[in-house]
Amino acid sequence: MSNRQNCDSGSLSPLELYERVTTQGDKVRSLKAAEAPKDEIDTAVKLLLSLKLMYKATTGEGYKAGSPPTDFTPINNAPTLAEDDDFVDPWTVQTSSAKGVDYDKLIVRFGSSKIDKELINRLERVTGQKPHHFLRRGIFFSHRDMNQILDAYENKKPFYLYTGRGPSSEAMHVGHLIPLIFTKWLQEVFDIPLVIQLTDDEKYLWKDLTVERAYEYAVENVKDIIACGFDINKTFIFSDLDYLGMSPGFYKNIVKIQKHVTFNQVKGIFGFTDSDCIGKISFPAIQAAPSFSSTFPQIFKGKEDIQCLIPCAIDQDPYFRMTRDVAPRLGYPKPALLHSIFFPALQGAQTKMSASDPNSSIFLTDTPKQIKTKINKHAFSGGKDTIEEHRKYGGNCDVDVSYMYLTFFLEDDDKLEQLKQAYTSGALLTGELKKVLIETLQPLIAAHQERRKQVTNEMVKQFMTPRKLAFEF
Repeated sequence: MSNRQNCDSGSLSPLELYERVTTQGDKVRSLKAAEAPKDEIDTAVKLLLSLKLMYKATTGEGYKAGSPPTDFTPINNAPTLAEDDDFVDPWTVQTSSAKGVDYDKLIVRFGSSKIDKELINRLERVTGQKPHHFLRRGIFFSHRDMNQILDAYENKKPFYLYTGRGPSSEAMHVGHLIPLIFTKWLQEVFDIPLVIQLTDDEKYLWKDLTVERAYEYAVENVKDIIACGFDINKTFIFSDLDYLGMSPGFYKNIVKIQKHVTFNQVKGIFGFTDSDCIGKISFPAIQAAPSFSSTFPQIFKGKEDIQCLIPCAIDQDPYFRMTRDVAPRLGYPKPALLHSIFFPALQGAQTKMSASDPNSSIFLTDTPKQIKTKINKHAFSGGKDTIEEHRKYGGNCDVDVSYMYLTFFLEDDDKLEQLKQAYTSGALLTGELKKVLIETLQPLIAAHQERRKQVTNEMVKQFMTPRKLAFEF
């Protein structure tokens, strides 16, 4: 039996190998717990080690419990992905293109709508405010039912904002600021309540963290969120591990959602397998529940018909496709969404930034010197190999990370366009473009650090206390 299992393993997929290793690991633990004969345990251990070696040979990385391979397409109703297509889910973003993910294809695959000039013009007309540069530059590029939100605003119907943060580390990076900056702008333009979810429970389930450490990370991240300048009278920030224990409304909505989503549906949407812990399988309902106003009775006085607008990165959309499917069956309005593109790693747009790789990110704790060193050393360049070639042929802004970062953080449209023209023509060198980025990010991050120093534990407690906000419902 053991020999046949070894022979067959060569033709197994990465996911099948992963599940085989998991099963064999459970068997070894059971044999040891039952104090089985030594030769039986040794045979089982040898097979486990053999399977782990095959897994590493197949995937290129070692087996890690609770982290199934991501180089397979989850079972769902979407078309099968071609080899040159992008892979996007809430945990993994992969693309072979140096330009990054093809967002037009993603809109088609996810079934969302493009934020076009007509919608941007309508938003400006309805609010009387110049559209944020994230909208003007296509950083927020896709939506679901944003016209309904503008209808509600025109008709003076209430709605609220919901966004979130997964606290996987103590320090946040600049990419984490994108939804927060935009959400703050939306709150100021529409003058509406905002709820911000810290999914510390998710990070405990997916990462090698204790519950206590996950909560500590959440509190530290809250300080960075407060430092973005949110109004304490209009904003409620909550940790799942904290708020769930004191909110019957939150838990009731979680249970309602769970009842209306089958295990097959969750596997199809998120790619879960039989080896995933039940906590992961039930988590999507926890991220979905804040989409419904009755989750926050202290803010909305128990009203169930107030629509929600969710600004988030496009990789979070699977959670809310599920939510929108469930909402009508619960008698709730579907949440509307605004989707952003991914913030690229310093090494290039093939992946998004990672809080676990310090050299892939500019962190909000970095010193001016660290920022300069990281950009000069690690920021992927779209320039040519020599100065002569660059002067002659120019640089490629589509793949240059320094230019990409400037589209996020340089607010002056005219200056950004001048930089693009100069770099594309070869008049501006890579080092000079990196210098502009360094000079843009250093004061921005220094100002954030100064604001964060002013955030006290008492302020954190006030933001995280369930309470009535400065609105009447």
